[in-house]
Amino acid sequence: MEQLNLLDYSFIVGYLLLTLVIGLWFSRRASENVGEFFLSGRQLPWWIAGTGMVATTFAADTPLAVAGFVAKNGIAGNWVWWTFVSGGMLTVFFFARLWRRAEILTDLEFIELRYSGPAARFLRGFKAIYFGLFINAVIIGWVNLAMFKIIRIMVPELNPELTIVALVLLTTFYSGLSGLWGVSITDAVQFVIAMTGCIILAVLAVQSPAVVSAGGLTKALPAWMFDFFPTFGSSGKSITGAVALPFISFAAMAFVQWWSSWYPGSEPGGGGYIAQRMMSAKNEKHSLLATLWFTVAHYCLRPWPWIIVGLVSLVMFPDLPMNQKEDGFVYVMKAVLPPGLKGLLIAAFLAAYMSTLSTHLNWGTSYLINDFYKRFLKTGANEKHYVTVSKITTFLTATFALYITFFVLDTITGAWEFIIQCGAGTGFVLILRWFWWRLNAWSEITSMVAPFIAFTWLQLFTSITFPFSIFIIVAFTITATLIVTFLTPPTETAQLEIFYRTTRVGGALWKKISKNLPDVESDTGFVMLFVDWALGIIMIYAILFGTGKFIFGDILQGSLYLGSGIIAGSLIFADLNRRGWNNLN
Repeated sequence: MEQLNLLDYSFIVGYLLLTLVIGLWFSRRASENVGEFFLSGRQLPWWIAGTGMVATTFAADTPLAVAGFVAKNGIAGNWVWWTFVSGGMLTVFFFARLWRRAEILTDLEFIELRYSGPAARFLRGFKAIYFGLFINAVIIGWVNLAMFKIIRIMVPELNPELTIVALVLLTTFYSGLSGLWGVSITDAVQFVIAMTGCIILAVLAVQSPAVVSAGGLTKALPAWMFDFFPTFGSSGKSITGAVALPFISFAAMAFVQWWSSWYPGSEPGGGGYIAQRMMSAKNEKHSLLATLWFTVAHYCLRPWPWIIVGLVSLVMFPDLPMNQKEDGFVYVMKAVLPPGLKGLLIAAFLAAYMSTLSTHLNWGTSYLINDFYKRFLKTGANEKHYVTVSKITTFLTATFALYITFFVLDTITGAWEFIIQCGAGTGFVLILRWFWWRLNAWSEITSMVAPFIAFTWLQLFTSITFPFSIFIIVAFTITATLIVTFLTPPTETAQLEIFYRTTRVGGALWKKISKNLPDVESDTGFVMLFVDWALGIIMIYAILFGTGKFIFGDILQGSLYLGSGIIAGSLIFADLNRRGWNNLN
């Protein structure tokens, strides 16, 4: 391969300088207090907050993982993450306004707003360390791993280990300086750069000689690889080594995984950095719109360039081993990009990579400082002290994530599947804790521990693998959670009343508490919220599949899909306007 030229490096250096300037610009504002550092003073407009969510979930690992899914099961293999649309729309219509209304700094602070007693304190502290440090380091690690592969293949003249360390240090520096304001603004810039680069790559990939000489993608690959839905029959392996996605696998994802499994960026009921962005929005209306824009962009705008490049990689590099299929995305970049555009695409992947890294560093640090250090180790210090410790903790978290990257992780898709399985069943509690008074801190603790027990048993004593394992893990987790719930005392009534007054959540499962609070005007109209939720799901899938049909030349079906999506979207906004945005201020 030709080495990068001056134009290539100008794109890369220009992007890095722009990122650093933005970080420095917002550094003073972020140093005022932890509210500014972690929540931008709760002043983010919906389009900045929502774009930040999209940019964070668009990491350097995501296109590679999608290429791996396509290589394994065709386009339908993407149902491993497409199924989260249902959970995303739950967050839009049921949880976005509640998170903003709670007026908390992190979603872990929710725990002691909702529960009481030593179990609640333990749960908050444990989750701060577990998610803020360990799970966060795994996520950052697999993002680092993807960037490592891109550098190793695209820029072989650089040492990939040292380059990753340098990029982590740079990102840690600007995110530690600028807090969520700087992270959010750079996210918006990075998303535009990353999407532009991937679209250019997809166009060049389908015009490559290998694809053109084969008569195009649809003639070069088996027809079932272009199916958007799984097969009910059995399709043998193709020359690429891929197999059609079985319906039972689809069922595990479509009917169980989306509401039951914890996964970063797709938490049932919201949570993590998604909740952080919702809580940083100007008000409840901006929180809802931010989450809606995120869901549309996440599923409808981003995936098709990745899918196309993944398909092209199977034509150009059919002999790659299955455990290296995700690397095919980078090999296509190497093969089709001319000088100059190589630098642009590397800058695009740097943008995707650094947006995810900066958000995770800020989000993880918010847990470690607000929910552990400030809550248990040093209470009552001034704001300047907590901001200083936040900056130090950001650096330490990045260092630990580098260790995970180089000494623990192997493949990206493997890490995805591990996270999904070890969070299977937890979503049951993360959703119902808002709407059912009887759940307590022990319920949530059980829902975190039980999946690991079931997962370990399946690994050691059975041959059941993902996604079939989801059925067993979820059933075991929910059963264990309900048993523990009814064997342990409920949350103190006084704490439940505080929670209800703060969130005004409403609903039949709060009658035992709400009957004692006649002065609290709670939410109503749950039936129409479910209607909007269903319409939202239709809208996302219709736009997603309609876009795909247009790409592959089926104009009639594409028009029908897109028309359905537009109608569903119009009905949603008509209902929101009719209800006055449900008193969103």
